Amino acid sequence: NSSSITQFLLLAFADTRELQLLHFWLFLGIYLAALLGNSLIIIAIACDHHLHTPMYFFLLNLSLLDLGSISITVPKSMTNSLWDTRTISYSGCVAQVFFVLFLFGAEYSLLTIMSYDRYVAICKPLHYRTLLGARACVHMAAAAWGAGFLNALLHTANTFSLPLCQGNAVEQFFCEIPHLLRLSCSRSYLRKYGLLVVCVLVIFGCFVFIVVSYVQIFRVVLRIPSVQGRHKAFSTCLPQLAVISLFISTGTFAALKPPLISPSLDLVVSFLYSVFPPAVNPLIYSFRNRQLKDAV
Repeated sequence: NSSSITQFLLLAFADTRELQLLHFWLFLGIYLAALLGNSLIIIAIACDHHLHTPMYFFLLNLSLLDLGSISITVPKSMTNSLWDTRTISYSGCVAQVFFVLFLFGAEYSLLTIMSYDRYVAICKPLHYRTLLGARACVHMAAAAWGAGFLNALLHTANTFSLPLCQGNAVEQFFCEIPHLLRLSCSRSYLRKYGLLVVCVLVIFGCFVFIVVSYVQIFRVVLRIPSVQGRHKAFSTCLPQLAVISLFISTGTFAALKPPLISPSLDLVVSFLYSVFPPAVNPLIYSFRNRQLKDAV
């Protein structure tokens, strides 16, 4: 009976006190690095008028999403390790599921839009200002945030409306839908997995769009006669492609992992797709981008 559940038990990274404290300090360092890197990008883009272009506008939104996504999962895990506890309240678990889905869904939508931005900039440069004006960019960013919100609302409502009768132990360091569905005793597979199938189809559609966009981009870039022109085009495309590849590869690996995977390996996989990308994205974007480095 889900009404009797007032809290959930999360999976701990370590059992001994020394390893718990090591986990706390490690996650604290990663979290502070992610906060610093993404905050610097946001401030630099907001304050430098040379960066007030569609590409950097979308990058600012991406950094905001990265800040939010890592702030939903990591602080709670750090708190549990510091105070040697595993609990999270029922409402806290609902909020965590909603915001994780909201922010990661919006980020994937935004990465799809960013691939379209690079496609227009390189393949249709004369139409760039027309297709990606200020109003169009705001509408696209709002659509990405809205898609994430709708995705999170539907999945969260569906998951927590199912009866939970298999205990309250979530075998993950944050509340994640596949692990919560294992606690359900509902026999309706359509209700449990129907939305997930629809979500996978949408994700696959976006993935195809991204792949087609970058295939067209590289076809045009390789035809540029000057080495300097090719280098400039690649310098704006490769960081985005690296971020997209990191996000999709870690998310796909987490989604396709075997259901009977060991808890320790499951923790590593979930770390790779939920904590690693938000912390690494600022480094990827600033590594080959002189304009952004100068602004910072």
